Amino acid sequence: MSKKTAYVGKRPLPTSGMRHVALFVPDFDAACHFYIELLGMAVEWQPDPDNIYLCSGNDNVALHNKPDNVNLNPAQQRLDHIGFIIDDMADVDRWYDFLMANKVKMQSEPRTHRDGARSFYCLDPAGTLVQIIYHPPLSTGGSAGDLTEESADL
Repeated sequence: MSKKTAYVGKRPLPTSGMRHVALFVPDFDAACHFYIELLGMAVEWQPDPDNIYLCSGNDNVALHNKPDNVNLNPAQQRLDHIGFIIDDMADVDRWYDFLMANKVKMQSEPRTHRDGARSFYCLDPAGTLVQIIYHPPLSTGGSAGDLTEESADL
C-alpha cells in the first residue's frame, strides 16, 4: 500500500467477510454439476432456469447463464480467482485427488505456502480459476501432521 487516502466520516464496523460471488457461465449445466455435485454446494434458490443460488454454510455462489451481451474473454475480466476454505490441511490433497478423478482441469498441484497455507488451483467449466485452500487464519483445524490420514469420503 503506497499512500493512505483520507475518508470522510466514521467508518462503520468491519464487514463479516466476502461470502458471495456471482458468475456468468457459458454452460449452465456443467457449472451446476461442478459446484453442486463435485463441490457439494446446496441449492438455496433457483428463481428461473437461467439463475441458481448455491450455499455451503457461510458462502453463497450465484450462477447466471451468460446472456449474449456479456463478454467472457479473459482479457476483458478483472477476476483473478475465487477460493474455497478447507478446514483441515489434509483435505486439500483429498479434494485434489477427488477432482482429478472427476476430470476437473487442474492448474497446479497441492503445495504448502510460506505462511502455512496449503492449496491448489483448478478450473470450473466456465474457466474460472478456483483455489481450494487451507488457510490457518480462516480454517478451523487440522495441521500438516494430518496429511498421512486415510482419505475421508467426500
